[in-house]
Amino acid sequence: MSEPSARIRNPLHLPDDLPVPTDDGACDHLPGRPVPALPLPGTAGGTRDLLAESRRGWVVVYAYPRTGRPGEEALGGQAEWDRTPGARGCTPQSLGYRSHHDAIRSLDATVYGLSTQDTGYQREAVDRLGLPYELLSDDELRLTRALHLPTFTAGGQVLLRRHTLFLRDGHIRHVQYPVFPPDADAAQALEWLHTHAAGSDANP
Repeated sequence: MSEPSARIRNPLHLPDDLPVPTDDGACDHLPGRPVPALPLPGTAGGTRDLLAESRRGWVVVYAYPRTGRPGEEALGGQAEWDRTPGARGCTPQSLGYRSHHDAIRSLDATVYGLSTQDTGYQREAVDRLGLPYELLSDDELRLTRALHLPTFTAGGQVLLRRHTLFLRDGHIRHVQYPVFPPDADAAQALEWLHTHAAGSDANP
């Protein structure tokens, strides 16, 4: 395999010509919405109820399409995946939250990743990437449908479009959408929390 092809298929590398997603308003309805009581399977075992979690403090939930595995072809083919705005970059996004996890936790905020992959697939990513936080599975699309989260379809699978939810006191307080570049999402989330985590907007 030539070097350019290797770089394109390296999940840690974001191509310079990665298409930029546009703000199509798909998350405009989310700020202020109540968080539904829908326990989701987590990679640490058991379930996590985001409503209950948000009543204990800030919760940052970054939604992503899917993490790939080394040597595994992307859904619909690598070229098509790379051409889809917002599809590429789940691994760099997750590693960004790994790098900023301690800083986010210092603000009494909890981080979760969210995708429509099943827990077994997600657990492999947690172990391989050394993620210090849980990934939550919405493989039955219960939360996605309850909140009308933005999605797209690839390879016959319904995937979440990349966005980040900030939850507190049972409500969605803020949404980062679109998220670009993916590897900057965690730093932007941390910056927002620095400004708002102790602010007056914590109450509904």
